[in-house]
Amino acid sequence: MSGCRRLLQLQQKRHASSDYGQFHVKNLKFVRTPAPKPIPTETPAFGTVSTDHMLEIDYKNGAWQTPVIRPVEDLRLHPLSKVLHYCPTIFEGLKAFRGVDNEIRMFRTERNMARMVTSAKRAALPDFCPLQLEHMIEDLVRKDQEWIPSGEGTSLYIRPLLMGVDPSLGVTRSTEAKLLVICCPVGPYYASGWKPIKLYANPAHIRAAPGGVGAFKMGCNYAPKTQRYASSYNYAPTIDVTDGAAQYGAQQCLWLWGDKQRITETGTSNLFLFWKNSNDDVELITPPTSGGLILPGVTRESILTLAKEWGEFLVTERYPTMKEVKEAAAEGRILEFFGAGTAAVVAPCEQIVYVENPNEPPVLIDIPERKDGKPLYRRLYETITGIQVERQDRPSGVGANCELIVGYRIRQQQ
Repeated sequence: MSGCRRLLQLQQKRHASSDYGQFHVKNLKFVRTPAPKPIPTETPAFGTVSTDHMLEIDYKNGAWQTPVIRPVEDLRLHPLSKVLHYCPTIFEGLKAFRGVDNEIRMFRTERNMARMVTSAKRAALPDFCPLQLEHMIEDLVRKDQEWIPSGEGTSLYIRPLLMGVDPSLGVTRSTEAKLLVICCPVGPYYASGWKPIKLYANPAHIRAAPGGVGAFKMGCNYAPKTQRYASSYNYAPTIDVTDGAAQYGAQQCLWLWGDKQRITETGTSNLFLFWKNSNDDVELITPPTSGGLILPGVTRESILTLAKEWGEFLVTERYPTMKEVKEAAAEGRILEFFGAGTAAVVAPCEQIVYVENPNEPPVLIDIPERKDGKPLYRRLYETITGIQVERQDRPSGVGANCELIVGYRIRQQQ
């Protein structure tokens, strides 16, 4: 049993022993849709088509109400709902997979549930039992399992969402909330082959700051920021700045922080730098979660576990700086530069458009394609996706932490 799974069970005991009104899978109701939608023959654009059912749980009067899986339909919110004014909303992103044996599996769901509980606390939203929510998500996936595609690289994307909905303009803790889980069939991120992206790095824009909410899966981390130059730094303008990056031919932002221009994340993903360091050692670097600037990604943790098990190069958690990256690129020491997250698993970078001086044209930092065998990011992608669909065996005796990154089969109801 993984450490996180044990933590979830301890959290469940804590919730069960408290007088806090909790939900339980044994009380889950099911309302079948009277009009099932046709299942797409081809996977649609990411997140544009939902399955037939969703999970909904309301919180009011100090307790969670009866959970229900019901047909997907529009929501009704009062115009004074807090979520519309102050953005008390958190979410998660995870996937279910149809394996090569046609069994349905999920991947490290306990990690997402534990992170969601932490995010809820930071957003002053109602507490809940993560293990019970995990069981209900499994039930939702079972109900709509025919929507899970079977093609290479396809999956069912699962989006849990928790938001404060009490009709009040008071800037206070939410007393009413709504928890939803909705699912979407998705295709491979790179449907026509690997396409390395360009990243836009501008120290005038930052994603998060120490003491803020960069380490939590909160909606406000992705929202636009309208006052773009109101101060020397522009906090959490993911959508707006990403749009601005397009004028330089870049698809995502490379987020920097502080006077040393520490690199924190890339777009909405965790960052990995694979290089030869100044001592000529091959090393994989990713920013640490301890500083509170980055999201503790599930894919990030999986990559770190695999890389340490392989033992073929150094694995280091620290912030690389733009100065280091620029110098290493000029000296030919950068092997790979890639992002990692649930949607793509890994996303390689071919160039960084770096605004080193706002009064001068951007500096172009090229990341050359490796010619000495299979890139590390491809090996990681194939290993992780192989585990997810049971193409690659992950025996419990291999590696000290191997039990942390196994997919698990969803048991069918009798």
